[in-house]
Amino acid sequence: MSEEVKYDATAEVEVIQGETREKTAPNLAGGDGMGCHAGAAEMEKAARMAGKSEILDQYAKDYPQGPHDKPQSMCPAFGSLRVGLRMRRTATVLSGSACCVYGLTFVSHFYGARRSVGYVPFNSETLVTGKLFEDIREAVHDMADPERYDAIVVTNLCVPTASGVPLRLLPSEINGVRIVGIDVPGFGIPTHAEAKDVLAGAMLNYARQEVEAGPVQAPVSGKSDRPTVTLLGEMFPADPIGIGGMLAPLGLAAGPVVPCREWRELYSALDCGVVAAIHPFYTAAIREFEAAGRPIVGSAPVGHDGTAAWLAAIGDAYGVAADKVAEAQNAFLPAIKEALAATPVKGTVTLSGYEGSELLVARLLIESGAEVAYVGSACPKTPWSEADVAWLEAHGAKVKFRASLEDDCAAMEAIKPDLAIGTTPVVQKGKELGIPSLYFTNLISARPLMGPMGAGSLQQVVNAAMGNKNRMDHMKAFFDGVGEGDTAGIWEGDPNLRPEFRAQNLKKLERAEKARVAANGGVKC
Repeated sequence: MSEEVKYDATAEVEVIQGETREKTAPNLAGGDGMGCHAGAAEMEKAARMAGKSEILDQYAKDYPQGPHDKPQSMCPAFGSLRVGLRMRRTATVLSGSACCVYGLTFVSHFYGARRSVGYVPFNSETLVTGKLFEDIREAVHDMADPERYDAIVVTNLCVPTASGVPLRLLPSEINGVRIVGIDVPGFGIPTHAEAKDVLAGAMLNYARQEVEAGPVQAPVSGKSDRPTVTLLGEMFPADPIGIGGMLAPLGLAAGPVVPCREWRELYSALDCGVVAAIHPFYTAAIREFEAAGRPIVGSAPVGHDGTAAWLAAIGDAYGVAADKVAEAQNAFLPAIKEALAATPVKGTVTLSGYEGSELLVARLLIESGAEVAYVGSACPKTPWSEADVAWLEAHGAKVKFRASLEDDCAAMEAIKPDLAIGTTPVVQKGKELGIPSLYFTNLISARPLMGPMGAGSLQQVVNAAMGNKNRMDHMKAFFDGVGEGDTAGIWEGDPNLRPEFRAQNLKKLERAEKARVAANGGVKC
């Protein structure tokens, strides 16, 4: 009898047992309108039946969704994909519906990805028979070249996650190349910002186990001669340099920024004495740092008050003498105060986004003189955002976590600010209303925010946008009534209005809403 040929020890791994499959379990691979169109509830139900309950429960704990389904954002997998594409000597492989993979690769290259994205296609047969997993395993074996890669990241999108494709059964390394498998379903991860944390946490977990097992490679940049502070969360490239300058009087240095740009930086990140949660929603990454015994400090050195408090907190966490902390504060706070006062911002601002730095930007705007009435973040509230929330609320700002597009637009319409900063649809709505508006990602977060450099970075663009109010009013008056309501689109004559159809449809919607409220026990939300 011939002996079975095996690639690795996958066959010996304990297999997770799924929940009992009901007769009505959704067929995600079928051509009956299911698949990636099945809806979040059906896909989550299928994923739990396929043995993914543990990971979905962990995601629900790490990334609570709040009172509504989820914020409106791009596919969350874009976040983890972008983190992998930014890392040197790291390959990325996607497993998901072709339409999803096309969209993700398009957006990745639009944002400057300089390498190919791997894709393992599937069809109904390979999905339901388990052949898809075999194809993924064969793909990573073929790619695992230690001359080219330190790691290969394999990501399950919605349908493979819902079908229970078990990436945990992949070998942890092949030919010295690390294999990191993650599930990033749209029905489990609310935003692309938090998907960055999924991959960062998985990589930190892998690196921490390597460190615990024995000596590891030093980073290319070498080991710092001073104790370091790891910076958690993506930021403008000049900010880590500025933070390092502020830490120097304390006898400290800025460590790596997580998500990292190469695998060996993960070891340096874990080797720090303190972690600064610049972006406070990196729950999985923080769990790994806490498992390594590293204390976490929230907020960031933004503005006068933020920098003073942050330097004090870092000094306290490291046990730095109070006079040294005061020396660092005295070295930088006057310059920050001067920069804030040089070109003050006068006007009311509403601010919203999904980057995770919304609270820091709001603090900076308030210290620049603006009245920030509303701050909406698609990310969740965490213990490491409490200091920023308390400061903002003490200065008159309403802070809403897990804010939806409707929340952001409603706040803008009610407040009628001099400037609306937000996501693309918020900016579009603002301009339709004649409100000067700025896109958060490209025009606000793409600037330094920390220390003296950040103190004067926003005023020019904000004041310039506010100065366009008269131009916005003129454009609104000129185009009034064009391209909205019944006049939207291209018409050669007057549109055919059928008010009786609208009245009938409105009644149908009202009946559906009443049925939904009744099924929800009389609760409207």
